[in-house]
Amino acid sequence: MEKMINVKIGKEVRTVEAGTRLLDLAREYKDSYEGDIVLATMNYKLAELRKKVKNDCEVTFITTATKTGRRAYRRSLIFLMEKALDDMIAAGYFGPDAATFADGEEAYIPDVNVMYTLGNGYFCKVSGIDKVTKKFLSDLKAEMKKLIERDLKLKKHSVSTAEAREIFQGHGLQSKDDLLKYRSSSLMNVYEIDGSYDYFYGYMVPSTGYLKYFRLQKYEDGFLLLFPTKEPHAVSDFKEYRDLTHIMQTSADWADRLKIRTVSQLNDAIVAGHSRDIILMQEAFMEERIGALAREIVSEPDRHFVMIAGPSSSGKTTFSHRLSVQLRALGMHPHPFPLDDYYNDHDKMPVDEFGEVDFEALECLDVELFNSDMKRLLKGENVELPTFNFKTGKREYKGRHMMLDQGDILVIEGIHGLNDKLSYSLPKSSKFKIYISALTQLAIDEHNPLSTTDGRLIRRIVRDARTRGTTAKETIAMWDSVHRGEEKNIFPLQDSADAFFNSALIYELAVLKIYAVPELYSVPRDCPEYAEAKRLLKLFDYFLPMAPEDIGNNSLIREFIGGSIFPV
Repeated sequence: MEKMINVKIGKEVRTVEAGTRLLDLAREYKDSYEGDIVLATMNYKLAELRKKVKNDCEVTFITTATKTGRRAYRRSLIFLMEKALDDMIAAGYFGPDAATFADGEEAYIPDVNVMYTLGNGYFCKVSGIDKVTKKFLSDLKAEMKKLIERDLKLKKHSVSTAEAREIFQGHGLQSKDDLLKYRSSSLMNVYEIDGSYDYFYGYMVPSTGYLKYFRLQKYEDGFLLLFPTKEPHAVSDFKEYRDLTHIMQTSADWADRLKIRTVSQLNDAIVAGHSRDIILMQEAFMEERIGALAREIVSEPDRHFVMIAGPSSSGKTTFSHRLSVQLRALGMHPHPFPLDDYYNDHDKMPVDEFGEVDFEALECLDVELFNSDMKRLLKGENVELPTFNFKTGKREYKGRHMMLDQGDILVIEGIHGLNDKLSYSLPKSSKFKIYISALTQLAIDEHNPLSTTDGRLIRRIVRDARTRGTTAKETIAMWDSVHRGEEKNIFPLQDSADAFFNSALIYELAVLKIYAVPELYSVPRDCPEYAEAKRLLKLFDYFLPMAPEDIGNNSLIREFIGGSIFPV
């Protein structure tokens, strides 16, 4: 007789045979969820649906309506696209020159390069193809649809790192082979769809039949792979942010000049002893961009308010001080200060639908007082500005007086800086609005772009542990709430900015690794945040550490790791 075990699913306890697959259990519950079930957790540990349940446990299903489920869907969709291209090559779509890779032979093999995230999709290019045509995208989509209809398994092979490198060498996947040069773990998972192999950072859906929802759209010199976001069974139209596209392309071009587009190339540079050069060049690039923004601001004499906004851990405070230095060099008199000083007292703060204080809501700020003070400053009056005491949760006045003379500029940073509802009484001509975010230009390899959200989360874990004594568990637990606030209050307004600034440093994860890894290891195994901590630890496995000694004390990364010359 088979061993019977108890599996708790929600409030229900099921008695099943040991060895039952999560996939079989998921099929019984599929109609109970908004999105498709693609993963599960077993006692808070993330698992693919083909995993078998062997002992008593608690199971939670993960759907495409969740952040974790959407990640798995997107990774799997990239692999589906790769497989479709492989089949087109095998069928002679690109002609005889696109040969199958063979050891010791040079071969022309078109390959999809997933460059970075744009809106609800990935911007992609195809190596070896000068111009992506609508016909090519139509044919690629048709091939992907065929694979979906066949419902092919995404097989997982647990192999040694050496075996994985042999597989990738045999299939011409050079960047993946290069990445594994620095991997310390002896085993890894390689995925297969009907003879096509790849590695992905994270878990995958069970089969191609799950990947019904996507769209391919020609864009610039490449194309967009669009996927569902909030609606798990629908793909929204792509909303174009031209400034965002430009800043991503500029950052990607700069990374190409450095010859550091992937983690393996960064690791190579660290091993070669080029860390100091990378830091200096990155800082020079960033300083040049800040200087250009300062010159643009002073080109209009009526501008007295620089409004800086961006999502959490974008480096707004350091950026506001560095911009102030550049403005001062141009003969202006900048005064940086945070919008946080206009917080209402904590007992007057609004709460969200979960009963928690909604620090991201505009109503947290005393909008009327802010407008009154700013209008008085514009009139040339002497105004005492408030300071918010985060320990007492109250606004205070400590004799900080200000009067705007000729050349004075207020450099104001906060999450609502772009919102005209905040500064409704100020003339448009008096404001210059800057959107800042950490938009990483680095990728794990050509098929695994790094998440900009992950980069900001890691920054926040490091900073909050250092400055607030907040554990990684606590930071991870509140991150979804932070992100909801960003989606509501920040991202929709980015198109109203006069300028964009990318605060990502190409080397930063190699530096943050030193500080973040110990914090992530502190997350207990028996809590919901463990799966996310483990995922981030797995990410750091690919990075060699970079020592921070050569990083200047005005660098934006100092806001997070400490040692900044600015009051951050």
